[in-house]
Amino acid sequence: MVKLTPAALASPPPHVEVPHYNPQQLRTGIVHFGVGGFHRSHEAMYLDRLLNTGQGHEWGICGVGVLPGDVHMRDVFRDQGDLYTLLTKSPDGHAEARVIGAVHRFLYAPDDPEAVLETLAHPDTRIVSLTVTEGGYSLNNVTGEFDPSGDVLHDLQPGVTPKSVFGLLTEGLRRRRERGLLPFTVMSCDNIQGNGHVTQRVLTAFATRKDPELGAWIGGAVAFPNSMVDRITPVTSDAVRREVADVYGLEDAWPVMAESFTQWVLEDHFTLGRPALEQVGVQVVADVEPYELMKLRLLNASHQAMAYLGLLAGYTYAHEACQDPAFVAFLLDYMEHEATPTLRPVPGIDLGAYRHELIERFASTAIQDTLARLIVDGSERIPKFLLPVVREQLARGGEITRSALVVASWSAYAASMERPTLVDPRAAELERLARQEATTPGAFLNQPEVFGDLAQDGRFRAAYLDALSSVNTYGPRGALDALGRSQPAPSV
Repeated sequence: MVKLTPAALASPPPHVEVPHYNPQQLRTGIVHFGVGGFHRSHEAMYLDRLLNTGQGHEWGICGVGVLPGDVHMRDVFRDQGDLYTLLTKSPDGHAEARVIGAVHRFLYAPDDPEAVLETLAHPDTRIVSLTVTEGGYSLNNVTGEFDPSGDVLHDLQPGVTPKSVFGLLTEGLRRRRERGLLPFTVMSCDNIQGNGHVTQRVLTAFATRKDPELGAWIGGAVAFPNSMVDRITPVTSDAVRREVADVYGLEDAWPVMAESFTQWVLEDHFTLGRPALEQVGVQVVADVEPYELMKLRLLNASHQAMAYLGLLAGYTYAHEACQDPAFVAFLLDYMEHEATPTLRPVPGIDLGAYRHELIERFASTAIQDTLARLIVDGSERIPKFLLPVVREQLARGGEITRSALVVASWSAYAASMERPTLVDPRAAELERLARQEATTPGAFLNQPEVFGDLAQDGRFRAAYLDALSSVNTYGPRGALDALGRSQPAPSV
């Protein structure tokens, strides 16, 4: 057994790939907020690929944590010399382990906010990237407008030391402007349609409230490229730690496991240049929107579609649901008949093949992705992944019965007394309204911050009530069977 530290890179265990560069000699060109599993399996992995070609040593990543839970990441990075293991697995079970050194520095903002601010203001910093989750953008789900709360609201007060991502970004940009430096690019890697446009809108709105001139400068001078990111990355479990130790001989306190599939589609729009990511598999394009809509409405919405019904049916893992023919038929029908009609043509992508590839990825037993992970922050995810499909299908007179069943299963799960605590910023309200369904049908839809005007749409409301009645009467598996029987036979 070898403890993962810089010293271990000199003679690593067999079958473990290690950096062909010295992480300690990298310069910080990218500051990243939100160093969780996904960032470490995706953006940091692509930078590691580039660094291993001998290029890009000026693009080292300085990770920044702002949340209380990031303390553990700080401690692990400190103890392991900023190294971690990425374990990737293909659907056939083939696995590879690689030590990643692209995140060569980690700062925990509450420890020393000034260190974070000066890193943002340093001339070497040219990109700031984000994986702060769908709920981290202080957006109203219905209007799409800036809606501050918590630390973001705190940071709008005059003279305070910033605590939030957007507070730190604004102060970092203010210092650069004051010092005559060009602004860094802000690059969102979160699952939000038009994530670059959304980030621009939020950051500009925040900065304008602090200083209108600064807000105008940020809105006009900072680049905010859109991107689509894709790699299924479960939460690190003790089983993953044991596997890295037992199979690969590495003692790593926080490895990350991901599927072998990976995709990153990135708009080529940067203020101060960028790494040569197209050399290591990133699709650098002029227009990201077709790709991101495909991913959000097919992959991400399908995660929501399987998760609540799967949990109600007694499944624990995504692969269990996707080895059930009724679930597979449901997901494929949702993707083909409800989501795909809302998409634009996607250059280079066969959507039929993509839909079936998603099922293969979901069904992989190698990943052990839990359904519980997929429902975290459902009130932030469903309005961004699924409800846009519903709205567009209603406008075009298209099918919505499967989407309605997804919302009904969410309600039924929230009402259940036999489940773990919901991990959601609106958990108490979700539970209260879901349990009112027994006496006030449709109560769950009375969340304007989630559903907006969909609660008043007669067609959607009727489809939701029918679906909820089916789930409550026949159970989740029976509701799928009943839905299948109610659909018209395919044309020949």
